[in-house]
Amino acid sequence: MNYKKIVIIGGGILGSQIAFQTAYSGFDVTVLIHENDDRNAIKKSFNKLANTYVETINAMASKDGIDNWARGIAEVDSFDKKACLDQVDRALASIEITTSQEEALANADLVIESITENIDVKKALYEEIAPKLEEKTVIVTNSSTLLPSKLAPSTKRPEKFLALHFANHIWKNNIAEVMGHDNTEQKYFDEIVAFAKSIHMVPLAALEEKSGYLLNSMLVPFLLSAMDLLANGVSDAETIDKAWTLGTGAPNGPFEILDVVGLITARNIVLAYQKVPNIFDPLLKKMMLPYNFDGMLKILDEYIDAGKLGKASGEGFYKYDR
Repeated sequence: MNYKKIVIIGGGILGSQIAFQTAYSGFDVTVLIHENDDRNAIKKSFNKLANTYVETINAMASKDGIDNWARGIAEVDSFDKKACLDQVDRALASIEITTSQEEALANADLVIESITENIDVKKALYEEIAPKLEEKTVIVTNSSTLLPSKLAPSTKRPEKFLALHFANHIWKNNIAEVMGHDNTEQKYFDEIVAFAKSIHMVPLAALEEKSGYLLNSMLVPFLLSAMDLLANGVSDAETIDKAWTLGTGAPNGPFEILDVVGLITARNIVLAYQKVPNIFDPLLKKMMLPYNFDGMLKILDEYIDAGKLGKASGEGFYKYDR
């Protein structure tokens, strides 16, 4: 793996985190955004991330540092506070933001697509950028629900296309799920595993295609179950969250997680899972009714129409200090 220039397409919550983590790890990073995107808002996101990294590094250097450790920032046995703080400064100063596809994609070794979880939008993007990519460029999608094989033909380089899915709070929850498809060449799969390691991620290989990959195959049914309780009027969001956090000791409830994920993404996930046949095992169908997808979409649409898009917008199921 000899990657130098990394292009991230999309400056949303995860896109900005991937970009900052990659720049922090020493790569040349360019973020390609849509011409209608707010460049200043994206710059503010990077400034906020830089502050978060600094606060985390200081916490790691404290007497209780081991309890505040972020594996994406440094390993315990190689931690150097000053070196880490210098890396944050370099990352913030070095990230390029552009709306020009030609400028962004020129000489790119790796393109990481991190846009909305909509298969048609992703396909359209790949078809648009395909003629502008150099032969060497590898493409990965940060999708967590879409199968790489469904997207690969649109890239015009299926052998160099696979999925690389990150978790939110990348500097702390430093996993990277790697999933290829039947036409992905092993060489590029291995290169992406190596790249993930080089940006302080723990690569998790999925050996077969599976919608939801590893993490979301467990997380999404949990979130759907919570939304189903709300859609059916069984309880309210805050009470459902308390049932989970107080009953299990988990730090966040499902609706707090949904606010972080973003309600537009949540809506796209609901739409995707609504199309999955036999989402419940036949044995489970005897014990419970199918999900109330229509009710979930109605609730999400009401929040989205009101501008309550989740934590990033200042309000979702809960209100946040922006």
